[in-house]
Amino acid sequence: MAQAAVSTGVRLVTVGDEFAGQRVDNFLMRELKGVPRTLIYRIIRKGEVRVNRSRVQPSQKLCAGDLVRIPPVRAATPGAPPSESRAKRVLEHVLFEDDRLMVIDKPSGMASHGGSGINHGVIELMRAARPDLQYLELVHRLDRDTSGCMMLAKRRSALRALHEQLREGKVEKHYLALVRGHWDYGTRKVEYPLAIHTRQGGERHVTVDESGKYALSIFRPVETSRVASLVEVKIGTGRTHQIRVHAAAMDHPIAGDPRYGDKDWNKELAKMGLKRLFLHATALTFTHPKSGESVLVSAPLPEDLSSAMEKIMASGR
Repeated sequence: MAQAAVSTGVRLVTVGDEFAGQRVDNFLMRELKGVPRTLIYRIIRKGEVRVNRSRVQPSQKLCAGDLVRIPPVRAATPGAPPSESRAKRVLEHVLFEDDRLMVIDKPSGMASHGGSGINHGVIELMRAARPDLQYLELVHRLDRDTSGCMMLAKRRSALRALHEQLREGKVEKHYLALVRGHWDYGTRKVEYPLAIHTRQGGERHVTVDESGKYALSIFRPVETSRVASLVEVKIGTGRTHQIRVHAAAMDHPIAGDPRYGDKDWNKELAKMGLKRLFLHATALTFTHPKSGESVLVSAPLPEDLSSAMEKIMASGR
């Protein structure tokens, strides 16, 4: 197990253009590598983290030029790097790559980054697998249980450009989800506002709440049966657990969702081979930061999901 070490002194960090629009908690996780998520939320809550001398919330977005006060904290010294074989395996999931960025088909169960008891996520594994790259950062994240398309930037300028597209809603994100019951709404725009609640231990739980932030998900049925429906979801905002909470609020929770789903139904689905959350980021469309051309990258539904879906849909016919 990694040993603990205490960082020395308060740091004042000026937010660069490439991190404009990033949440305070995510910015701190980058700056305080090895620090548990629970501790990061604690120092924010206690007011030890300040932005331009003011207290902040974890979800507050930063602007270029903001001055962030970061207190001394107890961090874990770096553990052992990932094994070469494990690092190389992540290369098998690259869908697209050029001199500016790459898109991978992230497997379910793999975290976007290390932390909170996870030694190595996508970014740590890819950096280990590609030591030739001087710069590599996540453009956005996927939940650990969600599979599919995820972007990484190979240049700071590319990260900045893609973050701008994300803020302006110019990146199209499409997902496939299997939901409970027969979806009979047709194409449906869901705009329930969402609020994040941080539980003891740093776990984030999201609810539909009028005081929350605007969130947009557009559901379109692809295939339906009496017991379940495959829907395509296009999101217009990137809120935490957005699709999962919106689906549950429509009384069509996502199959295999341990947090917002139907626990009894999940047990039945497990007998038919579904062992995880049925949510897959199937396509990304964005403007290439160098050429200006539109790029579409897609990832087919993984075999474990398609196989389980066949059995589940057949049971409802």
